[in-house]
Amino acid sequence: MKILSNLIVRSHKWLLAFWVIAAIGMGYFAIQLPSLLEGDGFRTDGEYAEVEDILQEDFQFPASTLLVLFEDQSDQKIQETLDDLKELDLASSIASPLENEEMREETIAYASLQFEDESTDMKEVIKEIRPTLATEGITLTGGPVISEDINKASQTDLKNAELIGLPVALIILLLAFGTVVASLLPLIIGAVTIITGFGVLALIGEDTQLSIFILNIAPMIGLALSIDFALLFINRYREELLKQEKGDAIRTTIETAGRSILFSAVCVFIGLAAMSVIRVDIFMNIAIGGTVVIVLAVLGSLTLLPSLLYIIGSGIDKLRILPADKDTTPRWREFARGVMKHPAIIAITAFIILLIGVIPVTNMQLTIPTINALPESYDSRAAFETIDETFMSEDESTAYVIAERKGGWLEQDGLEQMEELQNRLEEGTVVDSVDTLFTTTDFDNPEQLAASLEQTEVRQQLQPAIDQFTSDDRLMMPVHLTARANSTEAQDLVREWSNADWDVSMKIGGQPKFNQEIYDEIYDKIGITLAIIIVSTFIILMIAFRSIIIPLKAILMNIIGLTSTFGILVWLFQGGHFGLNEADIALILPVIVFSLVFGLSMDYEVFLISRMHEFYLETGDNTKSTIEGLANTSKIITSAALIMIVITGAFAFTGVVPVKQIGIGIAIAIFLDATIIRLLLVPSLMKLLGDWNWWLPFSKKNRVKKQSHSSH
Repeated sequence: MKILSNLIVRSHKWLLAFWVIAAIGMGYFAIQLPSLLEGDGFRTDGEYAEVEDILQEDFQFPASTLLVLFEDQSDQKIQETLDDLKELDLASSIASPLENEEMREETIAYASLQFEDESTDMKEVIKEIRPTLATEGITLTGGPVISEDINKASQTDLKNAELIGLPVALIILLLAFGTVVASLLPLIIGAVTIITGFGVLALIGEDTQLSIFILNIAPMIGLALSIDFALLFINRYREELLKQEKGDAIRTTIETAGRSILFSAVCVFIGLAAMSVIRVDIFMNIAIGGTVVIVLAVLGSLTLLPSLLYIIGSGIDKLRILPADKDTTPRWREFARGVMKHPAIIAITAFIILLIGVIPVTNMQLTIPTINALPESYDSRAAFETIDETFMSEDESTAYVIAERKGGWLEQDGLEQMEELQNRLEEGTVVDSVDTLFTTTDFDNPEQLAASLEQTEVRQQLQPAIDQFTSDDRLMMPVHLTARANSTEAQDLVREWSNADWDVSMKIGGQPKFNQEIYDEIYDKIGITLAIIIVSTFIILMIAFRSIIIPLKAILMNIIGLTSTFGILVWLFQGGHFGLNEADIALILPVIVFSLVFGLSMDYEVFLISRMHEFYLETGDNTKSTIEGLANTSKIITSAALIMIVITGAFAFTGVVPVKQIGIGIAIAIFLDATIIRLLLVPSLMKLLGDWNWWLPFSKKNRVKKQSHSSH
């Protein structure tokens, strides 16, 4: 760190020029990022994806579908609208409610626009179609439209969160520093981090599909961390500036606060790396986006910020609008002594409060975000829900089975095997029916159908049905289920089919399979993810403090605090409290919040315990060390936590539900960590455990330099 600090001080002008050029250059690409984002990120390689490709390539299933809802429209108006759409010559085919009675119900009807070419730019298609439908009672919806609207909502949410979070963060910084210059610097570092981060992500997005949720989650992480890092750095720099000239003050700050920043970044990075073990695109995307902004936040805090501070020098305390900082250490010391007097009662009370929060976790309902991720104010959501409620059964779904057999399916032995597969599939617990050549023709057995197919005239009549269900050696069978696609029954059934022994090659697809693969991938890998985070954290803390108890205690408290956070989120969202619309918890939330907050909270843990350890090595008095450590770090920890809570909590006022849940989740977790855990549980348990806090087996006893005490 000493070499780095000298290099930064000597090269501060070049570093500043580099960051200015980088911010301007990356700013050009950053503007393009929203247009490169698509999809919700819930995609994983597996049977579902393979079947989707087969359905599109061999059975002419559309690559994309748009829906047009007609409410209280005459037949003439519907026909005119469809004629206008045909003139645009965008869709491969259009299914009209005037030709299909199943697409009409009293005053409600819908048309289906199908697009077979995978390379079709649906964003441009949507942009061209919408002006054609600019009539009240006619609304465009469907998956691509909803994704596009979520993208727009995410951009709006980001602006709203910044308008709320950044001014409040500035107020907190003003209260912490008292001067305008010192308070603005962290915001400048945060802004540069996000601009350059978005630029880098835009370059990555040229070759990698990135989820639309990146637009909110990446700046949420980047802003909070970069401002936090800058707060810690500037606080230490101001302390050092009172003792030495600016160059030496910056060097000392890099060597001390810089180490803490690097450690914090490593802790968060471990969480992100562990998250990427789960091979679902959204976790990979967040790992990529998070890593980019974390690296830039660290680089900005250790190069750009020192360069600015060197140029500003003592001007850091200019434009003071609040009185000079008063030493708050005595008040925190008194608070710590109060905790030391009743450690058992305080520890038990804190545990009870956290455990009360844990109770609702047993009722947690996890779901893959779909239409409900979009704010209710969007017409595309209302239109989709209208179509779904009017024309789709709530408790039905369809799985698609692809069977492959050498020699095809149209000879008698192939038809016999087709019948056997149909019969076996129909035995499924929630199977309503299976569509095959037998169900769509008048033939009841393979012998009759095989004989008929040998007749040219009959064969020609049956050709549309043959093309519908067979393609060379492949057979496609839609299986209609009496259970929702996200139900346990539907997922258990398709999992059972995938694991079963079949006489032919079988692949299962459809929405039930999609849900099953996503859930299984997360549940199968979550243990590995948690193990990586917990074991890595334990090893780092054990090495840092040469203790077994402190790492175990920190990990246990974090797990309890995060579980309590999840319980509070269940109560808030599933219960619909504080004006929130009732909603299940997004499947990604526990993984993302745990992975991020575990690393962030370790930063506060290390900052606090490090000071306690310093005092313990000096005095050998565990109680005094705990009091002094808490007294000397509480102000900066509280300020840093407030910044994190404000930046992430601002997303509570956004409309995209998963982002709202993640923002509120991180804010609650940090609040619990910085108050109940850090101010109450940590000191009370430090007091109760005494010198056992610093016990490390198979090593020499910690050597401490004990000061003389009158009590000795």
